[in-house]
Amino acid sequence: MAPKKPSCLHSLLLPLLTLLLPQADTRSFVVDRDHDRFLLDGAPFRYVSGSLHYFRVPRVLWADRLLKMRWSGLNAIQFYVPWNYHEPQPGVYNFNGSRDLIAFLNEAALANLLVILRPGPYICAEWEMGGLPSWLLRKPEIHLRTSDPDFLAAVDSWFKVLLPKIYPWLYHNGGNIISIQVENEYGSYGACDSSYMRHLAGLFRALLGEKILLFTTDGPEGLQCGSLQGLYTTVDFGPADNMTKIFTLLRKYEPHGPLVISEYYTGWLDYWGQNHSTWSVSAVTKGLENMLELGASVNMYMFHGGTNFGYWNGADKKGRFLPITTSYDYDAPISEAGDPTPKLFALRNVISKFQEVPLGPLPPPSPKMMLGPLTLHLVGHLLAFLDLLCPHGPINSILPMTFEAVKQVFQGVLERNMRDKLFLMGKLGSKLDILLENMGRLSFGSNSSDFKGLLEPPILGHTILTQWMMFPLKIDNLVKWWFPLQLLKRPHPQAPSGPTFYSKTFPIVGSVGDTFLYLPGWTKGQVWINGFNLGRYWTTRGPQQTLYVPRFLLFPKGALNRITLLELENVPLQPQVQFLDKPILNSTLHGLRINSLSADTLSASEPMELSGH
Repeated sequence: MAPKKPSCLHSLLLPLLTLLLPQADTRSFVVDRDHDRFLLDGAPFRYVSGSLHYFRVPRVLWADRLLKMRWSGLNAIQFYVPWNYHEPQPGVYNFNGSRDLIAFLNEAALANLLVILRPGPYICAEWEMGGLPSWLLRKPEIHLRTSDPDFLAAVDSWFKVLLPKIYPWLYHNGGNIISIQVENEYGSYGACDSSYMRHLAGLFRALLGEKILLFTTDGPEGLQCGSLQGLYTTVDFGPADNMTKIFTLLRKYEPHGPLVISEYYTGWLDYWGQNHSTWSVSAVTKGLENMLELGASVNMYMFHGGTNFGYWNGADKKGRFLPITTSYDYDAPISEAGDPTPKLFALRNVISKFQEVPLGPLPPPSPKMMLGPLTLHLVGHLLAFLDLLCPHGPINSILPMTFEAVKQVFQGVLERNMRDKLFLMGKLGSKLDILLENMGRLSFGSNSSDFKGLLEPPILGHTILTQWMMFPLKIDNLVKWWFPLQLLKRPHPQAPSGPTFYSKTFPIVGSVGDTFLYLPGWTKGQVWINGFNLGRYWTTRGPQQTLYVPRFLLFPKGALNRITLLELENVPLQPQVQFLDKPILNSTLHGLRINSLSADTLSASEPMELSGH
């Protein structure tokens, strides 16, 4: 049979497609070293970017945050990919819901934002273990972030899953990813293993090809060990640092090409027990303007911080252990609740001097809601629910095991920084229960593995205590599936202290809005709203006094909502909570100043690693 004669429409389309196809092949993002600039599709280009983390923002809010970033004048965003968020167990991958990385890339494309991707394997980001999976520590002798064969095998396996997923999204393939970082601030780690960095660079090239721009990022002090021939060198610093001195140093490693600041700090993170960080609007905007005057490409870290929902916060070690708060507000231009701040408008004004910014009004702040106070009801002691929290029963061992090895009547508290001895009185044959909480594995600055648990066996007098039963507790599962069906059948403790569950159902009258859970008088613990893990509270330590509750977590009028608390230490005389329309992020134990309830200005995560011994 003879082929059909093409229609007139086909005859018109064929020449048109012939013209379009070569244009797709000309998409490019390259370094023009002769003129110290980037070229995007052959034209001079400079990015003004901002960081946000999809893993700190629920999926339903991605579009809102990205739209506000584009309105601010940004033409790109930068974000990490946390390995432990996507591979909770070896060979088990999760890219669903708020972990759907491809959906996030698509949302960025819809907002007309290019992407600078930072896939690690280590990301820092004040995230649990810097994004590395804790299951790596099941091999106690492993050397993280080095050319240790055990570590490289795990890294290779992960990237052979991740990088093919993002390959279609590279800019020259028609996507929006213009550059990709290899490792992260490696010069600050101390290992200085160039073989490891060369291995990663080769792996990225093998899986992503030669066209994508690969780069490194380090602070000025880390450039020597963090940079690598063949990877573009970029730098981090803040508005208080000497920009001229840092750029002069950067030119020793990258003599030609655009100056690139991969992290220009708009604010800073908070630690439990310290003051809330705030950075001057004028200092941040002046620094940005000075860099843009030099033609530099800049990424602002953070532009929107978000929240460490669940158990995802990391920790630092600066002489002592410093766990990071649930809020990752960061004093960023877009607040934790997604609202524009004066810093955003000031930065937008600076950006408008150098490139066009979108016209039209910025979406207004989200509606806020107040509710309460609500009196919570005692549900029961945590140890009464071991059969539900650990349905497979305990792990028996002569000596206590670490969380990593386990996979995961109130007398006092031992804390990593403050107390390492607790004197107890008991009778012969008494039972000792110890509840262990992982407050966050180190995310920066340590060249050693941060194991959790009883790293040395408890001693009674001069006798090592042996024959332990260890219960890895999966509390999220209990809260999500068993409240209130089973817990109410359990006996209540006579004296509610120590790890105790409290709960309350409540309706919402009127419209639902974003809100902030205030826990006056409570000590330290975890909170769930309708089964969603909001994160940790540590009211007595501060500075954070409220937890951000996005409105989508709450059921509207006509349905009952449930709040659940696990208080780990001491319950207030009035076990009440309130929902406020403003956050309180700035009150510390050593300087508690709350004049009024309106003072000042979370994807479910991995199981909480609490072990009762």
